[in-house]
Amino acid sequence: MTEVSSLTGRLLVATPALADPNFARAVVLLLDHDGEGSLGVVLNRPTPVGVGEILEPWGELAGEPGVVFQGGPVSLDSALGLAVIPGGDGPLGWRRVHGAIGLVDLDTPPELIARALGSLRIFAGYAGWGPGQLESELREGAWYVVESEPGDVSSPRPEGLWRAVLRRQRGKLAMVATYPDDPSLN
Repeated sequence: MTEVSSLTGRLLVATPALADPNFARAVVLLLDHDGEGSLGVVLNRPTPVGVGEILEPWGELAGEPGVVFQGGPVSLDSALGLAVIPGGDGPLGWRRVHGAIGLVDLDTPPELIARALGSLRIFAGYAGWGPGQLESELREGAWYVVESEPGDVSSPRPEGLWRAVLRRQRGKLAMVATYPDDPSLN
């Protein structure tokens, strides 16, 4: 088996050529990536559903916009909580993924996490890839792999995240941010 260099904590940014409607202009934070596959959440797909409507105790802690995000096409009936916890060790009910970003156990009483919380976002579903599947998509040029920043998880303007992440890159990749939504209109 080929050893896989972990991309956990990095962003997958959809190239303009990626035609799958689940991932067109998507920004995916990889929460796990190893030889057994990959798992991440799409950071820029807000839904109209408020967090308090489905996870009432977490509603007040969710950052703006306080809605549930569609994390990907897999298991849309499940919820994942991502929180930014500044500083060293996080509270009970939080597991570090990368840097200050971690997963929240949504069965934990919110008051145990509230004081340490920098930001919180709730995702319905996730994006998943089997062994070697993501690597194949990377070779095909479907994704750009870039470094994440803690603010990506809590962007107050998630609809602009694709352009914002590309714009902060160096060189030619920054120019991709100007790619039109519909090139046929040019």
